[in-house]
Amino acid sequence: MSDLQVVDRPASLRYEATLEDELVGVIEYRLDGDTIAMLHTEVEPHHEGEGIGSELVRRALDDVRANGKKLQPLCPFVRSFLDRHDEYRDLVAN
Repeated sequence: MSDLQVVDRPASLRYEATLEDELVGVIEYRLDGDTIAMLHTEVEPHHEGEGIGSELVRRALDDVRANGKKLQPLCPFVRSFLDRHDEYRDLVAN
């Protein structure tokens, strides 16, 4: 999925995934100090099943880690991703 671009849009409080300049997915979030609460993940219906959602979450979590933030996974898709990827569990705020 090397063509997928994921960018944090802090003014919109969301991560955006684009593929060839098409918006294909988003993660909406809110910030509380150094904690990011991921609220909702959505992938455009015609791109479901392509792994975009998982890659979007992976790159967003990598960004959370790189910025020294903690995670509150309120989104069911993000929680499901964490259940399958122990390497990100250290990001979860206590």
